[in-house]
Amino acid sequence: MSKLRVGIINYGVGNLGSVQNAFTFVQTHFSDILPHTLEVKIESHPEKLQEYDKLLLPGVGAFGNAMAHLKDSHLDEAIKEFAQSGKYLIGICLGMQLLFEQSAEFGNHKGLGLIEGEVVRFGDIAPLKVPHIGWNSCDFTPQGVDSKLFTGIADGSFFYFVHSFHIQTQPRFILAQCTYSYPFGAIVAKDNLFAIQAHPEKSHNVGLKLLANFLAL
Repeated sequence: MSKLRVGIINYGVGNLGSVQNAFTFVQTHFSDILPHTLEVKIESHPEKLQEYDKLLLPGVGAFGNAMAHLKDSHLDEAIKEFAQSGKYLIGICLGMQLLFEQSAEFGNHKGLGLIEGEVVRFGDIAPLKVPHIGWNSCDFTPQGVDSKLFTGIADGSFFYFVHSFHIQTQPRFILAQCTYSYPFGAIVAKDNLFAIQAHPEKSHNVGLKLLANFLAL
């Protein structure tokens, strides 16, 4: 069995340990769907990103600070180069938002610009609270129904969310929507890029199955 090299991008603001532990669990419990053994590393050197078969961009915290870290470490251009190679990349939580063109979090900040769209704060959703924290269901869109990312995952499955901002993008990129007062894009895809607003590493079996499906692509 061949080896699949997976890189978790370290730019100083990610929940790296829990993501790495999730991949360890996936290799043990979903080996039946993985065509490769996994070699998972936390990577902070931009010149090494191209050595990986797949990348995961994690993230917690503020958009502007995260982009500053990516630029200061020159990881921003390395991520763009990796995306252009056609190899698969997935962003989670803040890592999802960074893939888009811009964010309105604490001012206006440019993102990586790999997916068309922007990041906006939840509107007036009283009596619901912001941030949106907890379990919520994700409903497949027509584009998402046949996505291999959802193999073995039921429509309406629950994922764990922690966020105050969400993405706005073209419907053709949205694989699943979540409703928190109003629907927003929760899982998206564009070509070889995937992203999820929820934390799959904290979403028990359904989130781990989604990560396994990503690795099996």
